[in-house]
Formats: sequence, C-alpha cells, structure tokens
Amino acid sequence: MPGPLRIAIVEDDNRYRTSLEQLFSYSVAFRLVASYPSPPAALARVEQSLHDLGELPWDVVVMDLEMPTMTGIEATRRLKALAPGLKVVVLTVFEEPAAILEAVCAGADGYLVKKARARELLDGIQAVADGGSPLTSNVARKVLELLRALGPPIAGGQAVGRLDLTTREQDVLRELVNGLSYKQVADQLGISLGTVRSHITAIYRKLQVHNVAEAVSRALRQRLV
Repeated sequence: MPGPLRIAIVEDDNRYRTSLEQLFSYSVAFRLVASYPSPPAALARVEQSLHDLGELPWDVVVMDLEMPTMTGIEATRRLKALAPGLKVVVLTVFEEPAAILEAVCAGADGYLVKKARARELLDGIQAVADGGSPLTSNVARKVLELLRALGPPIAGGQAVGRLDLTTREQDVLRELVNGLSYKQVADQLGISLGTVRSHITAIYRKLQVHNVAEAVSRALRQRLV
C-alpha cells in the first residue's frame, strides 16, 4: 500500500500557510514535509535532493501565485524544468482566465481557488496524484470562454482532425481539461480504466506531450476541445 502523499507548501501569507499546515497535518492521506514562505528555498531543496539522493523530496507542491520574491508562475516553470515528475497544484485567490491559462501553460498540474472548502482542496490535490488535472468547472469554463473569444487558433496550431485524434480520444482529452482523474474519465465515458490509459497514451503521442499538464496546456492553447 502506498503511503500518504508527501506535501510541500509555498505560500507567503503566514496565516493562510499555517491553516494549510494544519489541514494537511490532520489528514491521514497527506504528510506535510515542508512549508516555505517563498519559492527560492523550495527550488533549492529540490535541486539538493536530486543532486544528493537522485529523488524528489515531495510528491506534490501546493503553490501560491502572488509572492514578492518570485511569482508562483515562475516558480512552477522552474520546478517543472528541474523535475517534470513533481506535481504542482496552484492554490490562489485569482480566478481570472488569463492567470489560469498562464499557470497551466507554465506546467501546473491543477488550479484550485482558496475559497474552496477544505474537502474540495484535499480531493483536488489527491486527483492530481491520481493522474487528474483539476480545474473546477467554473475555472475551466472561464478559460475556454477566453480562448474562444480570442478568435482563430494561435499561429502554429493544428485542428483536431489534422492531429488525427479519434472521437473517443477527443472525449478523453476534454474530460482531462475538465479536471477529471483517469478513474473519473472512465466512469464519465463508461469505459474501463485500462481503455482510458490506452487513449491517453495515444493522445500523448499525437500531441507530442509527456504528461497530463502538457496535454491540457496544449489543448487549451490550441483550442483542441
């Protein structure tokens, strides 16, 4: 049986950081390993762990967006460059589509808002660990509305048909954008978990990506769903 998820927090608001520490400390599914008021120390810890031990110090980083020393967007981009397998969940007050899209394009595996209930936060972070890419339905809707309002696809984009995605692969990709985990996609589409994984492997190959975050990012940037 796998152990609890190892969590690190990067949040400059002392009061809110303390509340997150308490939340994770009381949950048996999570183990709080580190908590930082700014990104540089977190980045240094990842670098040190990879250099000294050849492994990641945590499973998931919960990342604020607005911080004085370095933004969460830049920190996410750097963390993903250092350790693509490290999950990053943005947790912020911002629900503006542009901020959401920028975070996803930087490599965030999920985007949650601070006003969400404690159970929603824990479920969203667990979904990331299970292979999902949670965007609340409201957040996902805002991003898609923004992209559609911008007009034609960005330069270099390809239509879904030209990427040779099958109808079912498009369905799976759409549910990933909606933030569902692999199991939730299977339940939503009435197919097996193994079939979902096979479709996702094909999606990764056709989109030339390597994980859910990259797939969602490309789907949003090029309006594939």
